[in-house]
Amino acid sequence: MKFHIFYLAIAALLATICAEEELQPEAARLLVSKHILNKYLVENMDIIVKYSVYNVGSVAALEVEITDNSFHPDHFTHVSGELNARIDRVAPFTNVSHTIVVRPKKFGYFNFTSAEVLYRRTEDAPRLQVAVSSAPGEGLIVSYRDYAKKFSSHVIDWAAFAVMTLPSLAIPFALWFSSKNKYEKLAKSSKKH
Repeated sequence: MKFHIFYLAIAALLATICAEEELQPEAARLLVSKHILNKYLVENMDIIVKYSVYNVGSVAALEVEITDNSFHPDHFTHVSGELNARIDRVAPFTNVSHTIVVRPKKFGYFNFTSAEVLYRRTEDAPRLQVAVSSAPGEGLIVSYRDYAKKFSSHVIDWAAFAVMTLPSLAIPFALWFSSKNKYEKLAKSSKKH
């Protein structure tokens, strides 16, 4: 009996939501996500940021403006892409992406906040709709020195290791080789007599 009441309540709630959606005029609805595409965030190395704009509305979104103020010039160098991008039109049920590349000047924890998106929901809308993208959150920007310690090929280190181990291998080999030659000469001379 309790389950029937629960299912009736859910059905009534869904009917109310569907009725409200039918009463609302057709308009664009944007979902915006912000992603950091790098696996490692490293000081003085490029960071790729991708903005994906999804229009889940039934009409096109117009005059879409993506503004991201989270990359301050004191902390980041702008490499490519536009921090303030403008997209004229996002058709219904489609997506558009925008990518920027920035380079951090300092290492440490950094809070990657959301971007602000302004767009016109319909052609005759009197004001712009304000939306906010998802926020990747806090990320650790590693110093280049620490990154190089962990991921470089260490060619100089291996060359130094080879040079240091060469005497400890070459000296015993030279002693063995000289004694082998001496005993072979003795063995040959004793067979002749």
